[in-house]
Amino acid sequence: QVHLVESGGGSVQAGGSLRLSCVVSGYTTSGVCMAWFRQAPGKEREGVAIIDGAGRYIESVKGRFTISKDNALNTLYLQMRSLKPEDTAMYYCASAPVGRGCYGPPLRENDYAYWGQGTQVTVSS
Repeated sequence: QVHLVESGGGSVQAGGSLRLSCVVSGYTTSGVCMAWFRQAPGKEREGVAIIDGAGRYIESVKGRFTISKDNALNTLYLQMRSLKPEDTAMYYCASAPVGRGCYGPPLRENDYAYWGQGTQVTVSS
């Protein structure tokens, strides 16, 4: 059975940093497209960053967020710097099925078969 468990969220002031982790079990991260999504209150979930070989990002986080993956640890990361209040959201990691291509941005939720429960990030001004 596949499980994705996020951690690392919290409350920070604007300009601060957080590093999110997503540990995957029952599934390999090697060669698989993985992504981070977020959902702010009252808004639709949006894809933030995606990684197969290199990372790709939506415009609003480029230069501030870095997605990475450690296949030996089966773990996905999202390093977030220069955080802004508009980054406040629940952050989810997601994994595509083996063999599914890595598309976007923009990211499509339907491309991802496995999801974590989310970790809350709150940025105060």
